[in-house]
Amino acid sequence: MAPETPASSPAPPQPPRPPHPSATPARRLLPLVLPAIAVGVVCALILLGVSLLAEQLQDVLWESLPDALGVGRFSSLWMVAMLTATGLAVGLALRAVPGHGGPDPATTGLVDAPMRPGIVPGLLLVTVLALAGGVSLGPENPITAANIALAFWLGRRFAPGAPGEVWVALAAAGTIGALFGTPVAAALILSEVLASQPGPGAFWDRLFAPLAAGTAGALTMSLIAEPGFDLSLPAYTGPHWGDLLSALLIASAGALLGLLAVYAFPVAHRVFAALRHPVLALTVGGLVLGLLGALGGHLTLFKGLDEVKTLAGDPDGWSAGEFAGMAIVKMAALVIAATCGFRGGRIFPSVFAGVSLGLGAHALVDAVPPSLAVSCAVLGVLLAVTRQGWVSLFTAAVLVGDASVLPLLCAATLPAWLLVTGRAQMQLDADGKSLR
Repeated sequence: MAPETPASSPAPPQPPRPPHPSATPARRLLPLVLPAIAVGVVCALILLGVSLLAEQLQDVLWESLPDALGVGRFSSLWMVAMLTATGLAVGLALRAVPGHGGPDPATTGLVDAPMRPGIVPGLLLVTVLALAGGVSLGPENPITAANIALAFWLGRRFAPGAPGEVWVALAAAGTIGALFGTPVAAALILSEVLASQPGPGAFWDRLFAPLAAGTAGALTMSLIAEPGFDLSLPAYTGPHWGDLLSALLIASAGALLGLLAVYAFPVAHRVFAALRHPVLALTVGGLVLGLLGALGGHLTLFKGLDEVKTLAGDPDGWSAGEFAGMAIVKMAALVIAATCGFRGGRIFPSVFAGVSLGLGAHALVDAVPPSLAVSCAVLGVLLAVTRQGWVSLFTAAVLVGDASVLPLLCAATLPAWLLVTGRAQMQLDADGKSLR
């Protein structure tokens, strides 16, 4: 007979259970709905107002004025003169406005701590000037910063009992939802932010109010301006085994192009900082941007959203070398613009560079479907520039509007992410060193 186990023998240790956040009661979430909707609508209207002002001024600077002077609208001379003048105008404005347009844009990200509300008018002014003048930056960073500052200031005044981070999340979600025309983009970006900042409450409870703000911002923008990101490229008919190899290679090439820009970022920043005077740095930066525009053509100017649709409308209209040249020029222009002092975002110019690179891959190897090439190249570039996986994957998929590319995009994310993770980011600290 086997000996009995003593009753006093200790039970084997059990592994600790992971902490499970407690759910937030609905009565605490419901009061956030109306403020979230209000913030989302206002964020969209501010974005829309800035965009419309920039478009009107752009028509004057790039159509009415050169026509009146008898100069070609996008001649090399006009591009150099206009970008240089834009740099000078932005530099003088930054010197004159309260707060000088906020911190050095090379040190800021998409969602940062609130700035003083008195800085907002000057920040919006120089953003309009840069967008209209042809600078290769998008509106996302300064508009998000302005909306966060206003929402935080008003929220603290009229609802002082609410945590300050609530207003930051609502304004960020409302602006991002309006920018992309869908709250999904806001939810994806904020999910990465929330994951890095653990707090009380279940994940979806914390995302509830920002999702409402993002929905309000997206609906407001869609009802008024009807934004669209689908490039109407030929439908993807795959997947095929050869497409898998193409996806891995093109996404990796996009990541490498983005990393080249990332590592050039602090170098360019030091060069412009050595000029010591912001007005001089912005004027020289504008001159360099004008020369790059003359080199790459007028499609490499501006934030790139309209220009990328021109490229996609004729995927066989340029050679592989020309597409690659435009991608390189656009990334160089992005680096110069973001380091010399212009206020603006980096997502839309990166999308242009990715689309150009993808169409170049299709032009080089005709068997590579243009939809697959474009989406994978955009994915790689955005992963390197933003270091945000969800928004990179989402943007790449939205551009082609075809769910059949998603499995290949997910596969292409893996080698591209291995290339960029742990490396320098396109953002500097206060000492001018790259963040990691």
